[in-house]
Amino acid sequence: MRRIKDKLSTRLMNVCVASLCKAKQLEKAEVVIVDGMKIGLQPDVVTYNTLIAAYCRFVGIDAGYSILHRMKDAGINPDVITYNSLIAGATRYCLLSQCLDLFDEMLERSILPDIWSYNTLMNCFFKLGKPDEAYRVFQDILLKDISVHSATFNILFNGLCMNGYTENALMLFRSLKRHGFIPQLVTYNILIHGLCKSGRGKAASEFFNELVESGHIPNAITYTTVMKCCFKDRQFEEGLKIFAEMRNKGYTYDAFAYCTVASMLLKTERITEANEYLGYIITSGFSLDTVSFNTIVNLYCKEGQLDNAYKLLYEAEKGGLESDKYTHAILIDGLCRTGNFQEAQQQLNRMSMTGFDSNLVAWNSFINGLCKAGHLDYAMQMFESMDAKDSVTYSTIVRGLCKVGRFRAASKLLLSCIRGGMRILKSDKRIVIDGLRSCGLSHEARKIQSKIQLAKLLHY
Repeated sequence: MRRIKDKLSTRLMNVCVASLCKAKQLEKAEVVIVDGMKIGLQPDVVTYNTLIAAYCRFVGIDAGYSILHRMKDAGINPDVITYNSLIAGATRYCLLSQCLDLFDEMLERSILPDIWSYNTLMNCFFKLGKPDEAYRVFQDILLKDISVHSATFNILFNGLCMNGYTENALMLFRSLKRHGFIPQLVTYNILIHGLCKSGRGKAASEFFNELVESGHIPNAITYTTVMKCCFKDRQFEEGLKIFAEMRNKGYTYDAFAYCTVASMLLKTERITEANEYLGYIITSGFSLDTVSFNTIVNLYCKEGQLDNAYKLLYEAEKGGLESDKYTHAILIDGLCRTGNFQEAQQQLNRMSMTGFDSNLVAWNSFINGLCKAGHLDYAMQMFESMDAKDSVTYSTIVRGLCKVGRFRAASKLLLSCIRGGMRILKSDKRIVIDGLRSCGLSHEARKIQSKIQLAKLLHY
C-alpha cells in the first residue's frame, strides 16, 4: 500500500514538474523536485526526462546533458526517451556531430534507438542540407524493420521539398500511395507548400483539389499557402477567391491572412481595397502581435502612407502593444523613402530616448536611405558617429561610395571592416575591385586584393 502511495505521489510531482517546465519555469520545477525529496519522494526516469526535454528546448543542449549526469548520479538509468530528448535538442541547433555522438552513446549503453530517434536524426540531416544522408537514415529504418510512423514520411517529404527535391517527394508520395499509404492533411500541406515554393502554382492547385477529393478538409495553413502562391503567380482574383472561401469557413482567426491580402492589394495599387482590409484588421478586435503590427506598419510605409502608420502606432501603444526595434527601423525606412531625412533623424533620437540606444537595424536603415538618395557625406557623418557597426553598416557605405565612384575610400573601408573581424560580402569585394580597374587603377586593385586576403587570414 505504501509503495502505491509513493508511486502516486511521484506521479503527481511529475505532473507539477511538467506543468512548470511547459511554462518555462525551470527553477520552480527544480524547487518542486527538491521539496519532494525532502518529504521522501524519489524522482524517477520520467522526472528527469521532463527536465532534460525542457532544458534542451529552452536553455540548450549542454544544460540538458548536465541533467543526464545528475540522473546517473541518482542511480536512475536513462532510457530511449532520455536520449531522444537530447538528440532533439542537438537537432534544434543543427549540431550534427552531437546527434551522432548521442546515437553512439545510446548503443554503448545497449539502448536501442526507436523510430523517433531515427526521425530526429533524419530531420537534422535535412536541416543541414544533406538529403542523401537523410535518405540513408530512412533506408536504415526500413532495413531494421522498425515500425514507421506517419511523421517519418512527413519529415521525409518536408526535407526533400526543403532541399529542392519536390519532384522526388511527389514521386515517393505516389509510390507510397500505391502501396497503401494513407496521407494525412499535414502531408498534403507539406507537398502543396513545396510545390508553391518551387514555383509550380498550377500543380499546387491540382494537389489542393486532390486533397479535397480524398475526403480531407483544408485548414488555415492549406488555404493561406495556396492563396500566397496565387498572389506570387499574379493570379490575384484566384487568390482572393481562396481567401473568401477561407473566411466563409471561419479560418481567418488572426491577422496574418488579412495582412497577406492587404500586401498584395497595395503592391497592385488597389489602395482603397487595401485600406479597407487594414482597417478591418485594426477594428475587428484581432489581437495583434508585434510581428503582425510591424507587417501593417511596413505596408503603410512602403506605400508612403506615413500618417496612417503613425496613427496605427499611436493606437497600438495606447492599447498596450509595445513597438520594438524593427518598428523604428520600418518607420525610419519609410521616412527616408519619402525624402524626409530630418524627421528620420528625429525618429532615431526618439528611439534612443525610449531605450533603443543600440538599435543597429534602425541606424542601418537610415544610412541606407541616405546612400540611396545620394546624401553620402551625411551618411558618412552618421557612420562615424555610430558607437556600434556591423557588416551591414559597412556594406551599405561601401556600396554608396562605389555608386559615386569613390572606390579608394570604399576599399579602405572594406579593409577596416575585415580588420574589425567582420565578414564581407563577395559582391562588395567584387564591386570595389572592378571599380578600381574600371578607373585604370589595376595595380591598386591587385594591392587591395592581396591586403583583403591577408586580413582574412589574420582575422577570420
